[in-house]
Amino acid sequence: MWISVSEPAFGLGNYALLFTSPAVQRILVTTARICAITSLLTLVLGYVVAYAMVHVGEGHRQWMLFCVLLTFWLSVLVRAFAWVMILRPEGPINAALLGLGLVNQPLALVRNETGVVIGMVHYMLPYAVLPLYANMQGIDRRLVAAARGLGATPFTAFRRVFLPLNMPGIVGAGLLVFVFSLGFYITPAIRGGGRTTMIAEYIGIQILTTLRWGLATMLASTLLITVFLMLALTSRFVSLRRLFGAA
Repeated sequence: MWISVSEPAFGLGNYALLFTSPAVQRILVTTARICAITSLLTLVLGYVVAYAMVHVGEGHRQWMLFCVLLTFWLSVLVRAFAWVMILRPEGPINAALLGLGLVNQPLALVRNETGVVIGMVHYMLPYAVLPLYANMQGIDRRLVAAARGLGATPFTAFRRVFLPLNMPGIVGAGLLVFVFSLGFYITPAIRGGGRTTMIAEYIGIQILTTLRWGLATMLASTLLITVFLMLALTSRFVSLRRLFGAA
């Protein structure tokens, strides 16, 4: 942090760029937007998977959990390049859409924000599934059964009983995904194609290319403080030790 207030000159000039530099502000807004979209999509998909895991038989549950954890065995670099091949104009996704007549020309799914979000959602999905699953496992099913016995419909029992008890897991999973998304580097760098730059990649550019170490350190310090604050907030809703222990 000392470099952030001593390079290129002593003072808070680097931190003032947070409020005066359009480039820095654009990077921050882009990062926040991508992280928010990623968190929302990951939370929705993760909730569906976790809910299914809780309500299927033991054998199917073990297979689903295995599939969720399988992604941890693959390098983020391998996954990033794999998605580039899948979503490129000549890839299988566009080929299927063209073959079904759903589109007239290939969709631009790489080297843009859409490609970055798809890659990040795929990577972050287990981090949403695990806390949601751990929280759902701790909900007493007899409460839902009692609501059904008193005449509530399945949807009403879910909305009035299950969902409120599940809120700590939902909030914890959402914050956890958002925090982890803030530091993404490889996926935006590869999938964004230089057109979608997030804060971690921008920090790397300032250090390795433009040699503006003061600006890079300021952004890194800001990111670090933000992550610590959000992790502290996350710990109020879900135990991180219990989260990874449940896996």
